[in-house]
Amino acid sequence: MTAHDVARALPGIENLRDHCRGLATLDAVLCPEWAWRYHSFDVSWGAGGQLASMRDGMGSEYAIVFSAAGAYARGFDHRSLMSPYARPDVPAVWPGVLDEIPDVFRAYVTEPAFCDERGVPTVTCCLWRRTGDSAWRTGAVDHPEGGDDDPDGADHLFALLVDRSPEAYAAWASDYFEMPVDVDAVRAVLELRPLTPEIVAALNPEIAFADLGEDLAAIGYPTT
Repeated sequence: MTAHDVARALPGIENLRDHCRGLATLDAVLCPEWAWRYHSFDVSWGAGGQLASMRDGMGSEYAIVFSAAGAYARGFDHRSLMSPYARPDVPAVWPGVLDEIPDVFRAYVTEPAFCDERGVPTVTCCLWRRTGDSAWRTGAVDHPEGGDDDPDGADHLFALLVDRSPEAYAAWASDYFEMPVDVDAVRAVLELRPLTPEIVAALNPEIAFADLGEDLAAIGYPTT
């Protein structure tokens, strides 16, 4: 699966935003230490924008900017043959990945948070959808020959955005956080139902509901 396949599998902008808020909330409940979380969401990122992000702890990540213009999704797989650092002598983005980005999203290509210290965008795959578009889009990319079935990293980077079922998250989280994860409680959070002490306790009895206020505010999770 590549970014082209992911583009066909993603939901609309608002549904994706809600799902990302749910993922970030689940991670906040299961992992009180922010630095060790996989998913995050910042409802007040940038000039009127919101940011969903993922870090796998091994150098790969994604960032999705939601704005009035639509949504811009950038993924970086540090192991990919399409990484800018696969050519360490002159790091460069793989041809086609960013070439067709609409002007309304161009500022995100050079956003310092999405580039290295030399200004090289850290990206192996990219998707976008303007407000009013009927589908997600990607650039025309010729993937490297002789690689695996996930040449740009999109398959594993966006796996929980493609399979948005509570079962998929619960299976992933029980492995990642090394703890049992209640599927019904996951379902409630992914549906953005108001968070209750009972839902929190079902997910992680070691955290108090009252301790989540700051995280819920940063994520923009509904409280009523």
